[in-house]
Amino acid sequence: MIALTLQDRTAFPRPLALKNVSIKDDYWSPYVGLVRGTVLPYQWEALNDRVADAEPSFAIRNFRIAAGMEQGAFGGFVFQDTDLYKWLEAVGYALAAAPDADLERIADEAIALVAAAQQKDGYLNTYFTVAEPGKRWTNLTDCHELYTAGHLIEAAVAYADATGKRTLLDVACRFADHIDETFGEHPGQIRGYDGHQEIELALVKLFEATGEKRYLDLASFFIDERGRQPSFFHQEWEARGRTSLWAPGIVQKTPPSLSYHQADKPVREQEVATGHAVRAMYMYAAMADLALRREDEGLLAACRRLWANTVGKQMYVVGSIGSTHHGEAFTFDYDLPNDTNYSETCASIGLAMFAQRMLQNEVKGEYGDVMERALYNTVTAGMATDGKHFFYVNPMEVWPAASAGNPGKHHVKAVRQKWYGCACCPPNVARLLSSLGSYAFAAGEDTLYAHLHIGAEAKLTLAGRQVAVCMNSRLPWAGEVGLTIAEAAGNGDFTLAVRVPSWSERTSFTVNGEAAAPEIKDGYAYLRRDWQAGDVFAMTLDMHPRRIYAAAEVRANAGRVALQRGPLVYCLEEADNGAPLAGLAIRADAELREVPGEGRLAGAVLIETEGARLETPSSAGGALYRAEPPVRTPQRIVAVPYALWGNREPGEMQVWVREEP
Repeated sequence: MIALTLQDRTAFPRPLALKNVSIKDDYWSPYVGLVRGTVLPYQWEALNDRVADAEPSFAIRNFRIAAGMEQGAFGGFVFQDTDLYKWLEAVGYALAAAPDADLERIADEAIALVAAAQQKDGYLNTYFTVAEPGKRWTNLTDCHELYTAGHLIEAAVAYADATGKRTLLDVACRFADHIDETFGEHPGQIRGYDGHQEIELALVKLFEATGEKRYLDLASFFIDERGRQPSFFHQEWEARGRTSLWAPGIVQKTPPSLSYHQADKPVREQEVATGHAVRAMYMYAAMADLALRREDEGLLAACRRLWANTVGKQMYVVGSIGSTHHGEAFTFDYDLPNDTNYSETCASIGLAMFAQRMLQNEVKGEYGDVMERALYNTVTAGMATDGKHFFYVNPMEVWPAASAGNPGKHHVKAVRQKWYGCACCPPNVARLLSSLGSYAFAAGEDTLYAHLHIGAEAKLTLAGRQVAVCMNSRLPWAGEVGLTIAEAAGNGDFTLAVRVPSWSERTSFTVNGEAAAPEIKDGYAYLRRDWQAGDVFAMTLDMHPRRIYAAAEVRANAGRVALQRGPLVYCLEEADNGAPLAGLAIRADAELREVPGEGRLAGAVLIETEGARLETPSSAGGALYRAEPPVRTPQRIVAVPYALWGNREPGEMQVWVREEP
């Protein structure tokens, strides 16, 4: 089935449970292993402020103070609790994949600390417990109380699913019950919503975990109430004397921007992605969740419009979004600057979450293609290969001197950082990579969907049969993908549906070594038969490097070209090509050759081609401006996967390169 009708929503393809998926992939297993063996222990040290020379987290200390175990003042951002919650969620996913007694013990200790900090009425937020206990729910615009609660809920669901332990889930339910009593349309309740969306998608997960319909209803309330007039954010701003958390004591002349908060109109009427990019993606993901479970065609139509605008007019070629550092936000259609873009790692993770949920509403290759683009490029670029350094911002172009000397580019880092005061991205990467299996596969009653081509073993029930499937994949370095039926009890037809990436211009298929012609619908190859143990459905993808051109409306990329091979977008680094990279151009007719990486890039496939460097003629005598044209010198150009940039000596980087005849 390609697109489920609203009357058939009970059969929508659900992501496979992580305990039923084991990632075994030459490319992705090192990332997943890095999260388990390095990232989670490292981040635990960071949460406890034990990483030398890194910005302090304060997270664990805040909980100890809130629980009465320690004296002191609150430290960090108002939403600092979320760093611990996302870490616990990642731990839950890691434990679902493979037990680890030591990791579980540490997590249980952290959960006990969280439980000790919860108030008697179910409320839980260390900032408002320690710093401003009398101001709960008075500044939802700035303080992210519901956003923080949402991350607690997501952690609780993940940990309970992995371990069967209910301590954190009970904490989350008590808090959700408190929120349900506090917010709503009844007298005495707050008819409002959070400045940073997250609670909505978390409540859907809590509904799935508990079967308690009140949580689904509450998620719908927050989505439906958003954007209705009179504006809740403006009312709240007036009530607190027109002040903001970020400028305490200063009376503001301008109220909060409604479009920045995706609240300028009801969500069903929204057509353009606006405002803070992460908040938008979390909201769109929740809208897709609710469209599915509420059989809401209007909500699904809005999701389709917002998806089309996001990926069709405001997404970078590496699957990142958010073109300005002013508010970590979208700007307007086709405004995609390369040297000042923000492209927060969390925003690409949110985009992958949105895509995953749209794939449950309707199985279309465009959603899987974007999810793949974000994962293989921006999300993995957000973490160094050592698992201890991270990018918050993912630029298309880096000039280290400008990052240091231009105030408008201070957000663009030439090297990954050990930690951040606002450290939302590192644990977000950890939780996504730990849950990779749920992005790779989904299943309906009689169909297994392979959204991503990642080596793994999966166990599930299809058409009443107990089935075990092994996916073998050589991506992203080679184009061979195969699904082997390892076990298949009994008889009866079921369907394998494998996404055919849009970047593969020529794709061939075989079944048990013989040419096959599966049905291709909406970017997926469907093959239905009475599959038996030992059967292999294989696909060969076209991995030739190719040139990518931006739409003419993208002014930043006029006359420029980007390079892509398979799912990977490539970039130039100073280490291979010298500086300045801005002086380089690729010949339009030059062959794009595949060459092996060396040193820290060993095992990777690089792209080599011919081009030229434009340099100042020696006769110019150092003049800033002159009549003489630049000197053109032929030069070999080498491009590396964007996901791997910045793992050698610091230097310039550039994705879009000038192209010349």
